[in-house]
Amino acid sequence: MLESLKETENWVALAFLCFIGLLIYLGAHRKVFEAIDARQARIKSELDEARRLREEAQALLAEFERKGREAEAEAAAILAGAKVEAERLTAEAKVKMEDFVARRTKMAEAKIVQAEAQALAVVRSAASDAAVAAAEKILTATAKGKVAEDLLAQGIADVRNKFN
Repeated sequence: MLESLKETENWVALAFLCFIGLLIYLGAHRKVFEAIDARQARIKSELDEARRLREEAQALLAEFERKGREAEAEAAAILAGAKVEAERLTAEAKVKMEDFVARRTKMAEAKIVQAEAQALAVVRSAASDAAVAAAEKILTATAKGKVAEDLLAQGIADVRNKFN
């Protein structure tokens, strides 16, 4: 048996067994198990937290997708309303333009009629003045004296009354 004490491997094995016995006596195995259990609990709580955060993220994603669809629907409704409003405004503008053109046409026609009437009056006035002047020259050349003057005055008055 003394020979077995001379070998180093036996001393190492004996020291190792003593060390393990000391660890068991001091309760190191309980502390190791408690540390492992604490780490397991911490990892489990981190996993639970990660799961909860993932569910929250999925709920937020679903909410944002829903809001995105609502915003798209609202934008489509606004766009449709704007198209309807633009069509209404276009129709209104067309009616107003047609009314404006009709009023302008009537005003232009009235001005043309008025200009024709004025031109006719000017032509009549010029014709009466020319006729009076011609009659005056003819009567002056053919008629002499008091009779000529009376005839001339009466003729001029008649011509002016007829043309005016």
